[in-house]
Amino acid sequence: MAQRPKPEEIVSKLRQVDVLVSQGQSVAASIRAIGVTEVTYYRWRKEYG
Repeated sequence: MAQRPKPEEIVSKLRQVDVLVSQGQSVAASIRAIGVTEVTYYRWRKEYG
């Protein structure tokens, strides 16, 4: 099993999604681009804001 990313890595990935979405990509495509599932993304969103 892959190790859990560090909080700063998670925050960085969440920012990446924000950037991709602001560039006009769909949220789903942006989430795929950072290599996590939507469930993981939304859980991280809730935890890390």
